[in-house]
Amino acid sequence: MSQDRRYSFEFFPTKTDAGHEKLLATARQLATYNPDFFSCTYGAGGSTRDRTLNTVLQLESEVKVPAAPHLSCVGDSKDDLRGLLNEYKAAGIKRIVALRGDLPSGMGMTSGELRHANELVEFIREETGNHFHIEVAAYPEMHPQARNYEDDLANFVRKARAGADSAITQYFFNADSYFYFVDRLQALGVDIPVVPGIMPITNYSKLARFSDACGAEIPRWIRKQLEAYGDDSQSIQRFGEQVVSEMCERLLQGGAPGLHFYSMNQAEPSLAIWNNLKLPR
Repeated sequence: MSQDRRYSFEFFPTKTDAGHEKLLATARQLATYNPDFFSCTYGAGGSTRDRTLNTVLQLESEVKVPAAPHLSCVGDSKDDLRGLLNEYKAAGIKRIVALRGDLPSGMGMTSGELRHANELVEFIREETGNHFHIEVAAYPEMHPQARNYEDDLANFVRKARAGADSAITQYFFNADSYFYFVDRLQALGVDIPVVPGIMPITNYSKLARFSDACGAEIPRWIRKQLEAYGDDSQSIQRFGEQVVSEMCERLLQGGAPGLHFYSMNQAEPSLAIWNNLKLPR
């Protein structure tokens, strides 16, 4: 945890040309803050593969910020993955976020040749050596499909030992869950940097739906205050900014090696937190 801190932002590929232009405009605005990299998500079963590829290449070549594509293994053959890795390598991409990935509706777990993220990490290392800095996912509050917390820790340890360089967490709103997770990993001999994933709060109903689906806990006191604001979006955003900024301050003071902002393709909510923390530019 002693390395220099790093700060990054995540995007998701859009379905429309207008949305894509907005994404690039947001990226250019965020680029003025000199983040270490941008990441770009990859839909269930590789459903946004081409859009992810195109977005990553534009972020790298036009916005001039290092880009890290998400790469998931369910639903893809080794040949598919090998082809993508070769394209990214040829384009000068140096960082990959390696994930198992979500299964599209109706797709069985047997789809694809690799079933788990640690297998994908091993495959990337076998194919490309140390060309890529490999990020993996971490779940301080436990992956929603894990059998229990101990199993989830063991899954993370497998990813780290397969060759992962660092990790980005699912978002959370309880700093203690992050510190406990990191302490447990260190007790198991795993010391790769684990960067907290940060979700700005801008819309309560969307956040509640998303959190219920991905297993991120919204503490009861936060949930009740957000409910009390009803449709008052200004109060929701003001309260959310304060709560998340204070949590980020505590995370950094406690030794977190950086922050990864889930931008949702918007600049202002993440930058409000960045500015509150007086992060370097």
